Amino acid sequence: MKTLLTLLAITLLLLQSGIALFLPKGFYQGTFLLPLLLLSLFAAGYLMSRMTQIADSASQWAKPCKLAVPALFGLMILLVWEAIVRGFDVPLVLMPAPTQVFVTLGNNLPLLWADFQQTYLKAVVAGYVMGCGLGFITAKLVVRNAFLQKGLLPLGNFMASIPIIGIAPIMVMWFGFDWQSKAAVVVIMTFFPMLINTLAGLRSVDPLHADLMHTYAAGKGQIFFKNQLPQAMPFIFNALKLNSTLALIGAIVAEFFGTPIVGMGFRISAEVGRMNMDMVWATIFVAALAGSLSYGALTLLERRVTFWHPSVRSGR
Repeated sequence: MKTLLTLLAITLLLLQSGIALFLPKGFYQGTFLLPLLLLSLFAAGYLMSRMTQIADSASQWAKPCKLAVPALFGLMILLVWEAIVRGFDVPLVLMPAPTQVFVTLGNNLPLLWADFQQTYLKAVVAGYVMGCGLGFITAKLVVRNAFLQKGLLPLGNFMASIPIIGIAPIMVMWFGFDWQSKAAVVVIMTFFPMLINTLAGLRSVDPLHADLMHTYAAGKGQIFFKNQLPQAMPFIFNALKLNSTLALIGAIVAEFFGTPIVGMGFRISAEVGRMNMDMVWATIFVAALAGSLSYGALTLLERRVTFWHPSVRSGR
């Protein structure tokens, strides 16, 4: 029975995909094809439920199913998006279809690559490294200094609440229109999450471990690298992953307030003014892909570094 339902669900998804991709625009108007879209959603839900059960089992297909569940979920979002936009003939200025976005992406790869270099490889990477590095060093100083704890942390909370749109124009005036001003915004956005998380991690050291290090007459460097830093790593990676998305958002928003004629923020702002929404969504896709890959790479690195942590061991 389960095999029959699985084949039926796959058939419904393939049929809905063919309708969304190959029928003329406006095929939902005056027809009875819309219920098929709802049936395909139920079919996708059934398939994801079945794959989740297999992923939680000891089957040889467990690992592929773990990857297939989010992949199918993402494909269903694209399929529903495509079907609704084409089926109801939604104007391009309101919402382009995914296929149109990907065609625009393929036709403008050199332009989008230049924007990616300007925003991500220059502003985001530089600001991210400086912001996270300064946050880590400051946390190391604060954890051993009561004056800094009482004086710097309240100021940090105040600075962290300042909106990007208030910081970005000031940074542009201070550092110019090129990537340096965007990197400065990224530094401000990433500094305080790194500071707070690292500080919490350094404070979370087990007292028994600290007593053991003192018993062995360990030096300050040994205590830090062999006791404090390893136990703070889960907190540090939380900040790194959070900042990987905050940095990209900050750089893109900062480009709205002044930039050379290149950059993802500039591209979005310029193409919205021209009503080229397919280009806008193509740029958004590049930004989302870059942020997702950065987050995923940090997650993999975290699993390597904190392999001893219960949260990592339980996920294996």
